[in-house]
Amino acid sequence: MDDELPILEAVAYNLRKEGFLSLTAADAEECMEVVRKEKPDIIILDVMLPTASGFEICRLLRKQTSTPIIMLTARADESDRVIGLELGADDYVTKPFSMRELMARVKTVLRRTENAASSPSAEKIVSGDLTIDAEKHQVVVRGKTVELSLKEFELLRFLAMHPGRAFSRQTLLDRVWGADAYVGDRTVDVHIRWLREKIEQDASAPQRLITVRGVGYKFQSE
Repeated sequence: MDDELPILEAVAYNLRKEGFLSLTAADAEECMEVVRKEKPDIIILDVMLPTASGFEICRLLRKQTSTPIIMLTARADESDRVIGLELGADDYVTKPFSMRELMARVKTVLRRTENAASSPSAEKIVSGDLTIDAEKHQVVVRGKTVELSLKEFELLRFLAMHPGRAFSRQTLLDRVWGADAYVGDRTVDVHIRWLREKIEQDASAPQRLITVRGVGYKFQSE
């Protein structure tokens, strides 16, 4: 979705050229309706929208779906990029951008989604009252399903696949986001905080996602 019609049409056209079925929405209300009815595999969302901020739409979408989100913006400030990632966006592209770059980002995000769901290793991880089901792309905590974004799910699953092992922020960025991702160390901290709020009984005293001082983070199994 984009507030500038030529860009909206150009993105839709290039997606179709790459073999994707493309659905468009010109404002926030239409976007929410399209996502609700059509359940797309990926969402391309502009930060600057005529009726609501793209950040606000991203926040609302994350309450309803774990569908990957790529945000587009004319703002190059790192703070804007961090805000988008904090709200659950999976990638961030700054205008002006080449359609070739955007299509590459779309394919990369979709490939990671498919890999997370189909990886044969550790298809289901059970730790106490926490279950991570890769096939269903589902996390259940204390009997309740928890809605996670793609990156939240991948980060939790990666750490849970290596219980007790501490990973640096850079290693987590490389293994979960990819070496070519335009994100920094704070991105890991933000996603850990979000995960703690969703899976820990007390996010201020985590029992599963543990900070290892001077190193990074580890998953403590029960």
